[in-house]
Amino acid sequence: MLDRPVALVTGASRGIGRGIALGLAASGHAVGVNYFRSAEAADQVVEQIRQQGGTAVALGGDVGSAEDRQELLDRVGTEFGRLDVLVNNAGITSQGRKDLLEATDASWERVFATNLKGPFFLAQQAARRMIAAIDAGQIPGGLIVNISSISAYAVSTNRADYCMAKAAMGMMTQLFATRLAEHGIRVFEVCPGVIASDMTAPVKEKYDRLIAEGLSPIRRWGTPEDIARAVVALTSDAFPFTTGERINVDGGFHIRTL
Repeated sequence: MLDRPVALVTGASRGIGRGIALGLAASGHAVGVNYFRSAEAADQVVEQIRQQGGTAVALGGDVGSAEDRQELLDRVGTEFGRLDVLVNNAGITSQGRKDLLEATDASWERVFATNLKGPFFLAQQAARRMIAAIDAGQIPGGLIVNISSISAYAVSTNRADYCMAKAAMGMMTQLFATRLAEHGIRVFEVCPGVIASDMTAPVKEKYDRLIAEGLSPIRRWGTPEDIARAVVALTSDAFPFTTGERINVDGGFHIRTL
């Protein structure tokens, strides 16, 4: 078993997940870098972590698959011998970004499997392992961080399934926070705003304009590093009496103004 905390970050081969993986590694965590299709990109993240003196391994798997979730956690156990932090970051946008009157069953099933069902059951299984390790005195406590979105409460009628899955993640966070508190496991929702990544690249021109017009009080794009800093802070001892909280990393977008 490693003598340092271990974090599993899903969807960590690119974008926000990559930023979180690098941030956690820099803060002293060994990192499981989960990917679905981008093995080469995941290997690059692992190599960057190792070059900076950290410990990491690339772990393939679709979080929407029950078999892959089980194998993913098994491999974390094999590679590191412990799991202290789970970051549920893997997610996909609405397929085709269709108007809700044109939304399809296929997109709904895919988005909910990846963005909600997968994170829920991965958190469930990870929590069981954390509880066993805590009870055995192998780790001091556990942390689960669910990466949500401002789409949890900001309507996009061309991404109904995405918005609804992210909204449900907020309740999922509170459910797990309540259930796991007695075991020493804290649970948080981190809610990114408009973040520069490959997911937002197709709508860059739109958001460039909106940001310039005052979409959020802090008038710039967010970065994966902004999200990583929030996650790293949650892994510290800075919030020992806090759980179930939503952390907005959105430039102040959530503030309602007149």
